[in-house]
Amino acid sequence: MARFDVLSDKALRREPPTREELLGVLGSDDDVLMDLVAAAARPRLRAFGRTVKLNYLVNLKSGLCPEDCTYCSQRLGSTADVVTYTWLKPDQTAEAVRAGVEAGAARVCLVASGRGPTDRDVDRLRPAIEGIKADHPGVEVCACLGLLSDGQAERLRASGVDAYNHNLNTSGERYSDICTTHTFEDRVETVGKAKAAGLSPCSGLIAGMGESDGDIADALLALRELEPDSVPVNFLIPFEGTPLAGQWNLDARQCLRILAAARLVFPDTEVRLAAGREVHLRGMQSTALYLANSIFLGDYLTSEGQPGRADLEMIRDAGFTVLGTDEGDGGQDGGRERPDLVRPRHRGAGTALPPNA
Repeated sequence: MARFDVLSDKALRREPPTREELLGVLGSDDDVLMDLVAAAARPRLRAFGRTVKLNYLVNLKSGLCPEDCTYCSQRLGSTADVVTYTWLKPDQTAEAVRAGVEAGAARVCLVASGRGPTDRDVDRLRPAIEGIKADHPGVEVCACLGLLSDGQAERLRASGVDAYNHNLNTSGERYSDICTTHTFEDRVETVGKAKAAGLSPCSGLIAGMGESDGDIADALLALRELEPDSVPVNFLIPFEGTPLAGQWNLDARQCLRILAAARLVFPDTEVRLAAGREVHLRGMQSTALYLANSIFLGDYLTSEGQPGRADLEMIRDAGFTVLGTDEGDGGQDGGRERPDLVRPRHRGAGTALPPNA
């Protein structure tokens, strides 16, 4: 416990951990896992209290991407069973956004597959963004459109976009192992362009791609150099039909260690529990809320998440509150009443039906 308290104290002073300290966190034993969680929870609770920010993804254009990112179900050559379509119309975007905002999302993330947007694509988004801002004042709009060309970040900012997401995904040393059609430096450059244009930088990583603890540590330290305002932590969803199919390299305990490391590197930055949490954290998702102060609500780009109601119940049951709601309402409808969960037994002993075992 003592060694994690030292790291927690450093985080509270905004002093970054060393690479060696991060390796100690990522390689720590199961016996001290809850000590680690408790230590990393201290800066999270000081910076964000018991609030959880909800984010909602809208996939504007799905599939048919020319890039070869091995983790992605939308990649060039993917045979994954995902929905593919071209750009949503503004009214379709508005309908999708409305669902997320009504469920409590404080930020909507507009994502489109592809290497990067054309200038025409940037213009195409303006009516949808203006509509979101008019219909939902105060809701943040984050765009995630790939690599940005000169001037595009400024145009997105002028149209009303608040933030731009572009993940580093892994360490610079390993990047060419997961993608050959663009470079780690290309990604760093795009985050820089977004930041220079006044967009809030959002950049994170994907764990579970066969990387080492050193790669995770290096990715976190590289992210820290970018000074992002939000850091999504994704866990690989190993889609059949992609090169990383069958890569089940994570368990719930390691996911918690990765989130703890992210929190110690980013003590007062939004750390977002992102794709793959249901797949890998499973019953430990609520524990992860002591490390991450932000989650995606409901579904992701090409995979389904757990139902939004289940997300809201998880937040409430763990003693947290959805950001922007009253402290007393738990951040969702329904309160403690769940009569649908009270089911008389009609199977097993004394019946003709098999037991629930």
